[in-house]
Amino acid sequence: MAGILILLIIGIPWLGALVVWAIGDWRAKAQHTLAVIFSLLSGIASLILLAYVDSRSAINLTLAPAFGNLTFVPDGLAVTLTVIATVIGSLAVLFSVDYMRGEAQLGRYYFMVLFFIGAMAGLVLSGNLLFTFFFWEITALCSYGLISFYNDDPKAVAGGIKALIITQVGGVGLLAGTLIAYANLGSFQIADVLANANSIPAIALSFMAFSFLIAAAAKSAQFPFHTWLPDAMEAPTPISALIHAATMVNAGIYLLARFYPAFESVPGWKTAVIMVGVTSALITAFMALTATDLKRALAYSTVSQLGYMVYAIGAGGVLASQFHLLSHAVFKALLFLTAGSIIHAVGTRDMRRMGGLTAKMSFARNVFIIGALALMGLPIFNGFWSKELILEVGLEHSPLWAYILMLIGAGLTAFYTFRMTWMVFFGTPREELHVHETGMAMKISLALLSIGTCTTWLFFGGLNKLLSESMPFHGIEEESTLEMVKAISFAPATWVALLVIALGLTLFFTLGRKAALTESPRWLNTLTESSFGFESVNHFVVSTVSKFAEGLRITQTGQLNWNILGIIGALFIVLAVLLWGGA
Repeated sequence: MAGILILLIIGIPWLGALVVWAIGDWRAKAQHTLAVIFSLLSGIASLILLAYVDSRSAINLTLAPAFGNLTFVPDGLAVTLTVIATVIGSLAVLFSVDYMRGEAQLGRYYFMVLFFIGAMAGLVLSGNLLFTFFFWEITALCSYGLISFYNDDPKAVAGGIKALIITQVGGVGLLAGTLIAYANLGSFQIADVLANANSIPAIALSFMAFSFLIAAAAKSAQFPFHTWLPDAMEAPTPISALIHAATMVNAGIYLLARFYPAFESVPGWKTAVIMVGVTSALITAFMALTATDLKRALAYSTVSQLGYMVYAIGAGGVLASQFHLLSHAVFKALLFLTAGSIIHAVGTRDMRRMGGLTAKMSFARNVFIIGALALMGLPIFNGFWSKELILEVGLEHSPLWAYILMLIGAGLTAFYTFRMTWMVFFGTPREELHVHETGMAMKISLALLSIGTCTTWLFFGGLNKLLSESMPFHGIEEESTLEMVKAISFAPATWVALLVIALGLTLFFTLGRKAALTESPRWLNTLTESSFGFESVNHFVVSTVSKFAEGLRITQTGQLNWNILGIIGALFIVLAVLLWGGA
């Protein structure tokens, strides 16, 4: 049964992508309806799969020796991320019914969205590293196409190209680590890597561990690859929610969590992971302090929250990282989609032009505040429990300096989150904006996400059980939701964290309300706009790759038949080499 469900979870959205594209853009209503149906069916199948979680392969197909067996393993980590990808993804599709109404090229839009959802599910369910890489690259291609969806907008095209090139650095890291594993173990199976990591020579294992760290950092927009995600905000807002909450950036966190048992003994690896997480969380929190674009402010927040998850994994808290990943997926999808409804209603992303929207958009205000409270980490919302669990793990198992910096990050989060909320909804209107009502499809998605933001922390015990029973190499201890609540509620560190958050809110009320609308100091704007100097580094990489690609244009004849012949010929050569090498 599990095997059938896995095929449905991946196959239904991929079939839907073809169907929605094939029926043509002149049938927009049918495209909207079918996209919602296919995405919801995939989400329902993933929820049913929760009853069939197992550490053993549900699908095991023998392929050529060069590829190894094609396996899909529905363990707790994979199924949890599959549920997040398909359920949050289906809500983003439902939201798109209103948001994308009247837009051209709906077939292209829904094709890539549905293909994206299926690829993310395949990525986390795959038990074969080579096929994990295959799905990894599909998600990169889909994200490029969706970020660049408005292909007549130079900013959108540039953002898509930047995301594609920078995340390909991660693809190279993943492929390098995969080939090292195969060279030393003769297998692409993830279970074999986890079981036999000690038999890999120390140098090779270290190279593999840091290659995977680079892959994860690039995919999840972590330092020093953090610059691509804010530029991805030129995509339609449902895509922003999809990338930030359900698919793309979660892949890097998954990779680190999946292979933590194999790499935890590698000298310096855990420290490097902690440093990447802390640096990412702090610098993007500072960048959010001065952001005036609503979607970019949320993008900086995403990178910062992903930094908390990376930090947790470096401290050995795989469960804490996945608990926060679940919480973040829900409340960040809520914030992004609410931001989309606001932008759709008022026609601008500039928070300096907003203000006083609470009277005209009370529903959007209410759900946005729910998401904001979860992001700030205030009780009783899901973000509070998961972030506190990360800080508890960090206090016990990470250096004190790292824990203190993450506490400071919590205070900064409270400051910029309330600044963002206040600039949009409160104060006096700073410009007379035409506002129209939020659509019903939007309201349904936002209402469900609001409920989830208030309740998903109750699933901690179930998540813990799924991970502990189906992931034997990770050594996760079982703990109920009640035990987690008691431990966090009475821990002194929790009250310290809440004090820091309260300090951040106090600073906003005393210093930030006027400063939010005034021009930031030039030095601070320069620092944040340059992403602390790394914008120039990433720009150099992107421009170099683009120039190299331009040089290869001479190989294109412009004649389709010759191009197809070249592609097919090269494919046969590659397959022949692989089959001959594996014989």
